[in-house]
Amino acid sequence: MTEPVPVPKNILRGHKAQVHAAVFLRNNERLATGDAEGFVVLWDLTIMRPRAVWQPHEKAILEIRGWAQNRIITHGRDHKLIVWQIGPEDEGRLSTSLPLEAVSTRRPQPWMLHLLEVNTMNFCPFAACPHASAEEGYCLDNTDEIKIAVPNTLASDAVRPHPLPSFDRALTDIAGRDTGMAMSLAILNRKGALTLIAAFENGFTSVHRSEANGQWTMTYRTQAHTQPILSLDVHPSLDYFLTSSADDIIAKHPIPTAQQETIPDFDPNNRIIEEIDAAPGSRSSLLSAQLKEDKTSRAVRQTTWKEWEYPTKTVSTKHSGQQSLRIRSDGRIFATAGWDSKIRVYSCKTMKELAVLQWHKVGCYAVALASVSAPDVSSESGQTPVSVVQESQRESRTLAAKGGDRMSVKDRRIHQAKNAHWIAAGAKDGKVSLWDVY
Repeated sequence: MTEPVPVPKNILRGHKAQVHAAVFLRNNERLATGDAEGFVVLWDLTIMRPRAVWQPHEKAILEIRGWAQNRIITHGRDHKLIVWQIGPEDEGRLSTSLPLEAVSTRRPQPWMLHLLEVNTMNFCPFAACPHASAEEGYCLDNTDEIKIAVPNTLASDAVRPHPLPSFDRALTDIAGRDTGMAMSLAILNRKGALTLIAAFENGFTSVHRSEANGQWTMTYRTQAHTQPILSLDVHPSLDYFLTSSADDIIAKHPIPTAQQETIPDFDPNNRIIEEIDAAPGSRSSLLSAQLKEDKTSRAVRQTTWKEWEYPTKTVSTKHSGQQSLRIRSDGRIFATAGWDSKIRVYSCKTMKELAVLQWHKVGCYAVALASVSAPDVSSESGQTPVSVVQESQRESRTLAAKGGDRMSVKDRRIHQAKNAHWIAAGAKDGKVSLWDVY
């Protein structure tokens, strides 16, 4: 028998323009979506209704990200990156009128904590990670200070890191190398150093590691794509990252912590002498021995260092135009939004296609995956990442075991929202589809 075709659990309707960004917040109880007209809708997934609607930007939303439990960062095409305070206690004073609904007055906005003028000419969304290098990873759940990365204001192929909320500009910009515009970024703390990953318009990807003197060392550079890279995401183990492009390639890349050692080829004369010395039954003369010694000394002098050049794996999916690549928090699957209106789910281990989710009739631009427990994903340091999400899920399971049938309707909805393996997809039609798979 054929397997049943997956269908969405719910459809969230309310955006008037195409949905460009989506992210799960507050232990999966909220879903924030942003559209091409600058509106953000904060959905309550326990009742599938909006809790807050406002217009943080005058142009399209590029990215939304949660910071701790009461802050949201929005990045718009109006050259602004804004940090908003919006906890559960702040939602009551905000509008719940959806962008589709006409209102006579401007919707109230949450409290604005920080505003940063940035370059958005190349449609590149910001990246963020905890400020302290001792904190491995890029989760912003439990940190008061963060570092962000955005394209340089003057040079679109360069990247500028910024600390928040200090706005200290002590960090050095990362210059491009004939790569075209920066298209996608990731910044994280790995093995005690700040690491930045950048993907560019010409298909190149590079990894940069911050040194003690404030400068950057490029540890990896490759061109796995023939078209502009549309998105990238880092695996929770911090061992590798994935990229998708306007072509049909999905590539897996390493995250080296240092450059690799290389020794240039020697001149032909030395190679001939080496072959003669290696001939069977031949005896080395004093002259050839001296030449070999000189060759060895030159090898030490000529040793150089260069960035890694080859991706771990590349896969041709036969489907071009996959963007908004997102890896789930347990590191088992990732999903992409396709220009052909389909959401595709892949295995992180094999990079094989597992499912195709189809409901929208027009192109999909945004994908978000709810956080789930990650007992089998650990970093190279041997530490298993434990998040607030896992704690809430343990509490929810304990509540369900104790309460049983006595759980209220509200508790059941909260339990379902926190523990469902949601995949949210936003499309050109302004609708958001919610799927519960894998």
